[in-house]
Amino acid sequence: MNQELALAAGAFILASSITPGPNNTMLMASGVNFGMRRTLRHLAGVQMGFGIMLLAVGLGLHAVMAQFPGFYDVLRFAGAAYMLVIAWKLATAQGASGDVQRPAHPMGFWAAVAFQWVNPKAWVMAVTFMSTYPPAQAGLAQIAPLVLLFAVLGTPCSALWAAFGSTLRSFLQDPKRLRIFNITMALALVASLYPMLKP
Repeated sequence: MNQELALAAGAFILASSITPGPNNTMLMASGVNFGMRRTLRHLAGVQMGFGIMLLAVGLGLHAVMAQFPGFYDVLRFAGAAYMLVIAWKLATAQGASGDVQRPAHPMGFWAAVAFQWVNPKAWVMAVTFMSTYPPAQAGLAQIAPLVLLFAVLGTPCSALWAAFGSTLRSFLQDPKRLRIFNITMALALVASLYPMLKP
């Protein structure tokens, strides 16, 4: 990978990885509700799952999937349904007494890996990146360094969201503040569905 390509790809990675989206929203919520240490498995799953997706797309998965346009619709609506379930659980987390209670456990490693395949922003990022930066007819030798670059630059960007959430934990010990935060994050997840579901 030459320096010019690395700089251009790196700029795309930083811009797309630091901006809000389902992964970063969920990582920040996890940081608030569980702290940074317990969120690390979620973070690792995001990076592993997206890395696998990026590699698959770079090696031609999107071209294969384009032969079955109905599959994209199934993926869009399955992803939307799953994200609505997550948003509902986050927004309604409360104890029997009605006091706000943190969700029972953070998203695990494998759940975060699997989530990438129904995450609309992940698909847009993967297809856009692999359609723009590898040379035509690129093989594994050209794709793998780009996937590695995404991991090296993208992981700290996502970790910042989890860390920011973790720093808010003490402020959000108050049940009312935590409820407002959880509902806000749930609404952000729902809002992130718009680009995926619009005609």
